[in-house]
Amino acid sequence: MGIFDKPKLRRAQRKKDNVPDDLWTKCPDCGEMIHTLDLKQNNQICTHCNHHFLLGAYDRIDLLADPGSFEESDPGLHSANPLGFDKYPDKIAVLREKTKLNEAVVTGRATMDGHKAMLAVMDFKFFAGSMGSVVGEKITRAVETATAEKRAAIIVSSSSGARMQEGLLSLMQMAKTCGALGRHSEAKLPYISVLTHPTTGGVTASFATVGDINIAEPRCMIGFAGPRVIKETTHQDLPKGFQTAEFMLEHGLIDAIVDRKELRAKIIRILGHLMPARQGG
Repeated sequence: MGIFDKPKLRRAQRKKDNVPDDLWTKCPDCGEMIHTLDLKQNNQICTHCNHHFLLGAYDRIDLLADPGSFEESDPGLHSANPLGFDKYPDKIAVLREKTKLNEAVVTGRATMDGHKAMLAVMDFKFFAGSMGSVVGEKITRAVETATAEKRAAIIVSSSSGARMQEGLLSLMQMAKTCGALGRHSEAKLPYISVLTHPTTGGVTASFATVGDINIAEPRCMIGFAGPRVIKETTHQDLPKGFQTAEFMLEHGLIDAIVDRKELRAKIIRILGHLMPARQGG
């Protein structure tokens, strides 16, 4: 072997890391890397800048309801394909497997510090929280149950709006849910709407903004069309902070901005004024 014919060095095969991919989360506001455990223990709120991440429906229910009081209603309802939209059932099946949810909203009876309530909590992870026939039906049934059983109705919104795969049937849910809430109001029972990031489209234009009290989480997006679409349509620069909870509070669409960690206590105080007689449920 010549002096310049040295054998190539063999690189040791690197073993695949066993570190989970979801161990750290980067905050979109401050850019800090947050350990997943810290984020979970802080109710999915950034420990550095208070950015509110998405919160799953069942985690939200655990945050709001009295321990052990939640009784889910209509858990078996799931979407059909009334318009024959291509690959829609396949997409639904994938999301059901991935999220362990049947639809984009979870409803059920609960108590909050003893106050009887009916909860409807949307989950953005399922089809971007879009409202199809099942979402509208479950929310309507929840409100009707609240009316019949003299409970407060509490709806937590997180949605991209109406579900285009169901066309007009999706848009019909806007009127159906508001009709049920109208009858609930006639019965002199309270409806508290909680808007979280993001609340847009047909959900904003219907049940999310007609509460007796409208509450939003800090800096969440609230609007109908997206800011880019509005700017291209109007050909005007949008105001600073447009479509944020703070902007909506300033202009009277919502009544209060409440940090997630204070939300349960805030709702309980409201129910104490609107439904002072506490009963187990």
